[in-house]
Amino acid sequence: MAKKTRQAAAEPAARSPSAGAARQLERWQVDAGDATLANLHIPPDAQRQRRFEIACAMTVRLGADAAAGAWHAMAVQLDGAQQWSRRVATSNPGSWDGLDYRFACSVPPGRALRLVVQTQVHGAQRRSLVIEADEIA
Repeated sequence: MAKKTRQAAAEPAARSPSAGAARQLERWQVDAGDATLANLHIPPDAQRQRRFEIACAMTVRLGADAAAGAWHAMAVQLDGAQQWSRRVATSNPGSWDGLDYRFACSVPPGRALRLVVQTQVHGAQRRSLVIEADEIA
């Protein structure tokens, strides 16, 4: 059975305000569904430093008749460097299980932010993979 490698493109959840209006905080999100990999690319802002709270989450389904030894894993890369990774036994037969990771990061003026989240499963089925980035004041 071939692995899914579909990737979802990030879309801004909030647009830049029009000239003269108060600046809105940015919100970016990508929902990759049951894909193996999700990419979120936030373009640079040439004039200001930004700080984002990042949330990465995956869920898996474990069938009620699942064999022992099922596991799921998630790895998070920030600008090409591994930020976090974890592999755990999958629990909750007949229901769902998952992993999530939250962190904050600063983005200097003129720099983009690149996030890549990769997942693996064994004995379980991928349900969802989401990355969210909320600018914090």
